[in-house]
Parts: sequence; C-alpha cells; structure tokens
Amino acid sequence: MAEGIRDKVVILGMGCTKFGERWDAGSDDLLIEALTEALQDAGIEKKDIQAAWLGIHIDEINIGKGATYASGALHTPFIPFTRVDNFCASGTEAFRGATYAVASGACEIALAIGVEKLKDTGYGGLPDSPAFGQEAVMIGPNATAPGMFAQLATAYAAKYKIPMEKLKEAITHVSWKSHQNGAKNPRAHLRRAVTKEQIMGAPMVAYPLGLFDCCGVSDGSAAAIVCTPEVFRKLKPNEPMVKVKALQISVSSGEEAMFTRWDGAGIITTQTASRKAYEEAGIKDPRKEISMMEVHDCFSITELVTMEDLGISPPGGAPEDILSGFFDLDGQIPCQPDGGLKCFGHPIGASGIRMIYEIYNQLLGRWPEDRAVKNPKFGLTHNLGGVPTQNVCSVAIFGVD
Repeated sequence: MAEGIRDKVVILGMGCTKFGERWDAGSDDLLIEALTEALQDAGIEKKDIQAAWLGIHIDEINIGKGATYASGALHTPFIPFTRVDNFCASGTEAFRGATYAVASGACEIALAIGVEKLKDTGYGGLPDSPAFGQEAVMIGPNATAPGMFAQLATAYAAKYKIPMEKLKEAITHVSWKSHQNGAKNPRAHLRRAVTKEQIMGAPMVAYPLGLFDCCGVSDGSAAAIVCTPEVFRKLKPNEPMVKVKALQISVSSGEEAMFTRWDGAGIITTQTASRKAYEEAGIKDPRKEISMMEVHDCFSITELVTMEDLGISPPGGAPEDILSGFFDLDGQIPCQPDGGLKCFGHPIGASGIRMIYEIYNQLLGRWPEDRAVKNPKFGLTHNLGGVPTQNVCSVAIFGVD
C-alpha cells in the first residue's frame, strides 16, 4: 500500500534571484544566480548533485526544449537533467521530480530549478502560445486569462448570494495585503504599497478584476536542493531540518469544462490535491494547524476561492476571513508573506519553487522581524497552472524539526 513521502525528504538548501525586469541577465545568468545561493546554503559543491529537474513553460522564446541549455549553463556534466512543464505549476513539478527521486532511493541529493525570461518579449502578460494545443486555440480563440478567472467571481457571488460590492471589497483587500507584504521584500518585483482607494479606482481589466487584481509576469529563477534526512544530518548535524510533509498534484480530467455539475465558484483540482496533501501530512484541521501559506494568486479572486478550496475558510466565508485580517501578515494564517505572485512576481517556471523558498526561510526564522511569521510550524504552498476549466494544481506542505 502506498505510504507517501512524508518526512522522507529534506530541503538542504535553496536560492532565489530577485524577480522583475531583469534586463541585466539572461536565462543562464538567472539559473547560475539561483543555484549559487542554493549551493552556498546547502554547504555542498555542484559535483555532489546526482540528478536535476528544470521547470520552464514558455521555452520557445527562452532556452528551448529539453534540459541541455540548463545543464550547459550550470556545468553539470552528464548527470540526468530533465526539463518539465506543467503550465504555471512547472516549478513545483520540477520539485516533485527531485523529491520523488530522493524518496525512492534513486539518489541522495537532487536539484529542482525553475526559470523564465519573459520581459524581453514586449508582452505585458504571457506571449501568444498554443499552450493547450491547437484544438483548444480553435475552440476558444478569444479566451483570456483575466476573463476566465473573472468568471470565478461572478459564479462565487451568485452561489453565495454575495453582493458584488462586498466581493470587490474582499478582493481589494487581497491585493492590498500583497502590496503591503511585497513592499517589505527586497527581492520582489513590485515593491510599492498602494491604498485600497487606488486598487478600487484602477482601470477594469475583466469585471470585477481591476488592474491591481491581476499579477504580471517577471524574469527570475529559484532553486531547491533536496536530500535524505541521513545526508542532512551528516552535513548539518546541529541545524533544524525542513522536511517535505506532503506533495500532491491533481490535474483536470475535463469534467469542469464539459459537464454542468461544476458550479464554477472554485477549483476542483485544488480541493482534491489539498485533501490528499492533508492526509499525507497527517493534518486533521488545516485552519488550526497550518501556520502560513503561499498560494497561486494569479488574480485576487483566485486567492479568495483558494482559501475555501484548501479548507481554511468555510464555504462562503472567505470574504469575511479576508476582511477580518485573518490572512494578513499579523493574522492567524499569513498568506503571501513575500507578496505572492502579485508582487514578488511570476516567472512561470520559477514560481512554485519561489513559494517553497519563502516557506523554507520563514520556517527557519531567517527574515527580519517586520516580515517574519510568528512561530511557524507548518507551511503550505499552492501552485496552479491553466485556467479554472482546465488546470493542474500542486499542494505541498513543509514542517520544521
């Protein structure tokens, strides 16, 4: 019987570049920057890495198919180096490959690294790409990410009979919170706090989502080196150990897009992945046991419904929790302490690992007091790729021993 990966894998070291418009760096520079920090944090040399996984999504404008470019840039000769892509969840998919390799006993030390270089394209968002295949392009030629995620808001408001003004107030608080946190983070792309009045008065992108309710894209890279607990104890005998407690991925089967039993007010894959992750981690009541979260806030409404999909807020209760400050940095479960996708930035292939980077450093108590989570025990990351009707979701849980 399957027993999961709980406590079988430990994070040995992590690295993350500054996200943003990195005109000063190519993809190779970003990869090197992230790995250099990860190696220094891990206290090992490059030759100690036995296998590697690369997460990247828009390869055509970047470093191409496969992983040969990354292997060459990082000078990791002849170890297995695999490139993975699962939309915006590509970073966590790379982390899953490295984690599963270590958990299986196939290797003792593995690397997960993600990168994306998008700002050079001239697009404000993602470049045009038939990511879902040519058939999907023909079926929905005018579909946009803001438009499809905005429908979560109208469906949610209809399901719970919440006035749109109240829902807009809640998603405004989500964006405001991210900007407050991002302003304190020196590696974040957007570091300017904004007022709720600015957010409410911003130009509309797709009703009810305004400009400040939508995340942009960035250049950046993040890396994680994982190992067995035994290796960690040999290398860092006196240091606290951040263990992988759970890692689950759920992928749409088509039911959301093709059948009417989905109400459109939440993400089914998130509900499924989180339920399995809690079981794997041994968490009975996530609202009481989870200390902090990094979730996929591609749009502010996505973060709102995710609070319920993760089982943190009760059905229809996320707006009240958000407005009460429950998810603020000084709240009961801080969400996006680093600014999230909204402000840290969103280089697609790196984002999932960036989320883990924040949780890892918070668990180790490394951040200044003004942006530190108080006494964290368990941290959760939620990385979503695709659109509400067709997506992949990863949920990971980490704890410190």
